Amino acid sequence: MNDLKAQIDLKKLPVHVAVIMDGNGRWAKKRGFVRTLGHEKGVDAVRNTVEAAAELGIGYLTLYAFSTENWNRPKYEIDALMRILVTSLRKEMKTLMKNNIRLNAIGDLNSLPPKSRRELSKSIEETSNNAGLLLTLALSYSSRWEIVEAVRAIARKIETRELAPNDIDIPIFTAHLATHSIPDPELVIRTSGEYRISNFLLWQIAYAELYFTNTLWPDFNKEELYRAIVDYQQRERRFGLTSEQINEFDGKFRK
Repeated sequence: MNDLKAQIDLKKLPVHVAVIMDGNGRWAKKRGFVRTLGHEKGVDAVRNTVEAAAELGIGYLTLYAFSTENWNRPKYEIDALMRILVTSLRKEMKTLMKNNIRLNAIGDLNSLPPKSRRELSKSIEETSNNAGLLLTLALSYSSRWEIVEAVRAIARKIETRELAPNDIDIPIFTAHLATHSIPDPELVIRTSGEYRISNFLLWQIAYAELYFTNTLWPDFNKEELYRAIVDYQQRERRFGLTSEQINEFDGKFRK
């Protein structure tokens, strides 16, 4: 672990890392356990990842915890996920406060059970004065839901003449997304060997670097995060430019 961490250039950290946490059910099934035990074990991976990100000095970490499509899962699994959400928020409060982490949430939060909403709101309030890592939980979230909500909000403003159709541009649209106060992710990590984005931050990850690992989420740890960041730092981020243009820009910047 120390060798990987030593390879990280702290001056070139991604400002925002987003993670699609996948593989809890398969982790449990491989061991002959019920799926819900995989979700419980996944909480340890969340703790390790959050602590590692905070220790490195990453500013923003977004975790895809529960999608709108997950509501279609068996009721017993949904109930377990909501229970785990409440209990983990309570248990992890000391970790959040110790690491100066501020909690945030995006998604259709009104669709969460009242107990889960109350615990989430309480945790967000308790950490609101922390000034370190901003940890965002995407709960009952999907990118298509978010984009439709943004369009509705803009349409209402056009209806009340706060906006005209010709006013709409990329900054205006971005300002109506759930992540309007958060920089776009620079690195997206997906676990479990799946090569999908699964309706996650589709607008925001237009220029993000994607990192896929076969590691199932409950086995994800600090070393796995370090490995993803080392891989990220070895890539050339061009944003539509050529390598020559990037090198020319870097040369001018260093002078």
